[in-house]
Amino acid sequence: MEGKLKVIVIGAGAAGLLAAGTAAKNGCDVTLIERNDKIGRKLLITGKGRCNMTNSAEIEDMIRMYPTNAKFLYSALYTFTNTDLIALIEANGTKTKVERGGRVFPVSDKAADVVRALEIYIRGVRLVHSRVSALIIEDGEVKGVRTRKGDMYADRVIVATGGCSYPATGSTGDGYKFARQAGHTVTEIRPSLVPLETEEGFVRDVMGLSLRNIGIAAYDEKGKKQYEDFGEMLFTHFGISGPTVLSMSAHLKHNKKYTVAIDLKPALDEGKLKARIIRDFEKAPKKHLINSLDELLPKALIPVIVRNSGIEPHKAVCEITREERAALIDAIKHLRLTIKGTRPVEEAIVTSGGVKVSEIDPSTMESKKVHGLYFAGEVIDVDGYTGGFNLQAAFSTGYLAGESCAKERQGK
Repeated sequence: MEGKLKVIVIGAGAAGLLAAGTAAKNGCDVTLIERNDKIGRKLLITGKGRCNMTNSAEIEDMIRMYPTNAKFLYSALYTFTNTDLIALIEANGTKTKVERGGRVFPVSDKAADVVRALEIYIRGVRLVHSRVSALIIEDGEVKGVRTRKGDMYADRVIVATGGCSYPATGSTGDGYKFARQAGHTVTEIRPSLVPLETEEGFVRDVMGLSLRNIGIAAYDEKGKKQYEDFGEMLFTHFGISGPTVLSMSAHLKHNKKYTVAIDLKPALDEGKLKARIIRDFEKAPKKHLINSLDELLPKALIPVIVRNSGIEPHKAVCEITREERAALIDAIKHLRLTIKGTRPVEEAIVTSGGVKVSEIDPSTMESKKVHGLYFAGEVIDVDGYTGGFNLQAAFSTGYLAGESCAKERQGK
């Protein structure tokens, strides 16, 4: 290793693994420090254990999927694209597939296979299991890190510690501490892609109920629509979750009140839904309303919809008036919930906020405050919607950081 540029990468997640492997392949002597006993802990639980590693969207379309500081990612996403990532994973033994919405998964549906491919990619990297307590900085340059195993010295340090979501995987916010130590600004840390808590208590009665092919929209206090989506959601004991809800959460501002409206039958406009209900009622006109909606709605939701419609549950359907039928249609097309807040940041898929992007060179990922210090992944103030976009940002910024620190040496 004599004469080689020494690089330390902190964190063996998506960004850290790409940074370490790329720096090593560009001729650096790389040490990867991971506090857990295994690498890729957070990767293993993404996509419900399947690992939605990226999205097949065109890069220009992909950039629009980052609500926070999207422009900062231009260089990273074009330097290491989604097709580059897929090629890298496949070259290291894991085949991939594209599913609905352009989501890319391993063919095996096992996140462990993605981690295994990255394990192959970092061959030649020295892996040390320890926790970093501080950076070593002298005269505006990074010199190494302090760990529980002692001080370690390097020419370059890449911070890829993740945010503070899912702390059990090792993402406990250490990177923010290192950034502040280096004089960086850390913007407000908030949960993103996170389940939502509701005021309505009926969610506990239907907890565990998963709905597919629903429409969902969020409205602010003035009734202005802030977000609209179609897909899957889930009721929980505290409120709502699932893909559409997680994506919605990224659009909702902190400490603002919102109302969510769920369309249980988005494929049917009100006229078609009315005809369907009349048809169903005509099959058994003497049946009570509460027992007449089984073919239309999930059983657990029927009492909720009937209560919201204001119709007496045991009224015979042949006696339901035109006005009552209109109220029933409204209850089905607009199941309303009042959002009182998000779940804690520890339960979020990603963290919103982080190292201020104006203090990082977007073309290299190097700190503008400390020479030789780089940032990659979720520790930076960038976050995207669900669908593989957050992992692609982590992989791309990690790759760019690993490549850049090696290139600088070659340039000299």
